[in-house]
Amino acid sequence: MHKFLVIFLLGIRVGMAQTNMTAEEAKSLQELVRQKSQQTKTITSDFVQYKHLEFLSNDIESSGKLAFKSPDNISWQYLSPFSYKVIFKDEKLLINDNGNKSKLDLGSNKLFKQLNHLISASINGDMFNADEFQIAYFKEASVSVVHFLPKDTQFSEFIKAFHITFSKEGTVEEVKMIEPSGDYTKIVFSNREENKTIPDAVFDL
Repeated sequence: MHKFLVIFLLGIRVGMAQTNMTAEEAKSLQELVRQKSQQTKTITSDFVQYKHLEFLSNDIESSGKLAFKSPDNISWQYLSPFSYKVIFKDEKLLINDNGNKSKLDLGSNKLFKQLNHLISASINGDMFNADEFQIAYFKEASVSVVHFLPKDTQFSEFIKAFHITFSKEGTVEEVKMIEPSGDYTKIVFSNREENKTIPDAVFDL
């Protein structure tokens, strides 16, 4: 498996009390996030990724820039501590590992295709599909936290759950991907900008 997918799939929130949402609160959050998603055609953001492995005393930290263009073009450009770029585009996974380029056809692999869809959905927040997930809604301080448990047995072998933190405006602030082992990857977004023109070159290697 490519290095990026290993990193990404190694991807709860601790120290703050969570309380369950009422059905009405959950419905209101769904509507807010859907409206925001429908209004958002592009996203650029900085991100910091924390990879937590139980056998390590400290999380592995990396950072970079995200670009998203509806419906499912995504560029993850890692800038620190290494140079690494991953692009999801036209059902293909493009990787530039410090000059070493490779390509994978997602359309021929159900698991990777589903991964691309879920990553896109988690970035723009449009994940409220009860056919694909068991979903639980929580309130935590000034944010909303939603737990998504994949129903697909093959996919759940890699990812036990997604925990997505939404701001009060309905934007995604944080994504946590939890393995069956309990190891996880947490990605925290900042400096988000929406609906600005993104050059096509951003989605090329």
